[in-house]
Amino acid sequence: MSHQENDADRYRQHYSEEGFWKKLASSSRKAGRKALNPALRMYYSARDPSTPRWAKTTLYGALGYFISPIDAIPDLTPVLGYTDDIGVMAAATAVVAVHITKEHIKKAEEQVERWLGK
Repeated sequence: MSHQENDADRYRQHYSEEGFWKKLASSSRKAGRKALNPALRMYYSARDPSTPRWAKTTLYGALGYFISPIDAIPDLTPVLGYTDDIGVMAAATAVVAVHITKEHIKKAEEQVERWLGK
């Protein structure tokens, strides 16, 4: 098992549906579009039955990091708080990009607009 797979498994354990939506609800304005959009794209891709298991593991690992209380840079830190989360999500997205469809992107954008407006 590679180091990357170990990290994904460790943080995947932090992932829960309830924890994901709580995190988004409590931090949507503070996190902003740069964190919300990729998180939702990954969420919709991970929930898609056509996404392969290996990709779901990567996605849930990154989402687990996003909602984990253990964070390299605490999310309470102004401006920098979500930098590490965005970096982890960007890396995961690069690995599974082919499995994030236009439909996932559209759903994510629509959800962000409902929360934050245009």
